[in-house]
Amino acid sequence: MAAERVKLVLFGFLKNVPSVNIQAFVALGLFGVSLLLARMVVNIQSGKWPGSAVWVTYLRMVLGFTFAASIGLGLYSFAGIDILFSR
Repeated sequence: MAAERVKLVLFGFLKNVPSVNIQAFVALGLFGVSLLLARMVVNIQSGKWPGSAVWVTYLRMVLGFTFAASIGLGLYSFAGIDILFSR
């Protein structure tokens, strides 16, 4: 019961937030994921974590996509253009 109430309050709060601000928050989240992936690549390459060259290549590809998405969403939200929730 309490979890449902928290969910309703949270979604009610997000209804009042402009969609461009939510888009900027998603861009910040994707940038954080990019930083995490970059740290993983460095740790695997230095030998602190197990992994192969194929794994590093895969992580670098995912890193590139998340970084590009964060830059794109950030620029669009800075310009005030909504691309996530546009109908």
